[in-house]
Amino acid sequence: MLLRRAGCLSVLISAALATTAHAVTVGREQDIVDLKLGQRVQVDDGTCPAGQVKEVRGTKMTEKGVARTAACVPRYGPKTR
Repeated sequence: MLLRRAGCLSVLISAALATTAHAVTVGREQDIVDLKLGQRVQVDDGTCPAGQVKEVRGTKMTEKGVARTAACVPRYGPKTR
């Protein structure tokens, strides 16, 4: 019985962590309020070339909070023929 509870608990924890690992997409960079260290947010504001989207990352801790970097990355979507 104890092993079954431990197994259920580990499944619940891994499911919770898996749902928070996905990148969030917002329309403007100003909409990113609380960026955490290591978090990635995709910004679809039209500043990157076709087929790419801006990705803002929380890279390192500074005295003022989390430092951000931005780069254009390939847009992943449904594959087409």
